[in-house]
Amino acid sequence: MKHKHPIILASSSVFRKELLSRLDLPFETDSPDIDESQLLGESPEDYVKRLSLEKAQAVAHRHKHALIIASDQCSVVAGKINGKPGHHDVAIQQLQESSGQQVSFLTGLCVMDSETGDYQLDQVPYFVNFRELNQTEIERYLIKEKPYNCAGSFKSEGLGITLFKRMHGDDPTALIGLPLIRLCEMLRSYEIKLP
Repeated sequence: MKHKHPIILASSSVFRKELLSRLDLPFETDSPDIDESQLLGESPEDYVKRLSLEKAQAVAHRHKHALIIASDQCSVVAGKINGKPGHHDVAIQQLQESSGQQVSFLTGLCVMDSETGDYQLDQVPYFVNFRELNQTEIERYLIKEKPYNCAGSFKSEGLGITLFKRMHGDDPTALIGLPLIRLCEMLRSYEIKLP
């Protein structure tokens, strides 16, 4: 199917905007402003996929003839979802829980044709093994980086890289919040021209 409509990134995230800019496509942004609470019994995989779809749907109502890109991410430590900490004390707790652990970062991705309601939905995992972190390192990192709007309380593209022993997965951009490899596959199915 040929797609001639504008591309809308359903996000206010500067990180997702920067990632999408790498594809050299014209796009606009629109913040979806949805309730991001986890449903009772909802798996982390289903959670990020549902939120990605809900974000796309929220923005699609305002852009009737567009291709909507939406994404959501959470970190999972020992089966528990960690979202954006919001403030310092929660960030300390999240990094203490991540210390010495393998943390899964799950990123949901939805591309929706707002005209037809047709969409593609997926989630892309990425894994990070944290070093054993002491309280001084955690405090020093948080004071310098202030990653309070980032799932799991770190930014891998900044000083967060100093907290890790190992990173592994199919798409490193998934860790930052928008899995570009999978996104390119979805966009090509709408005949969006990419290099």
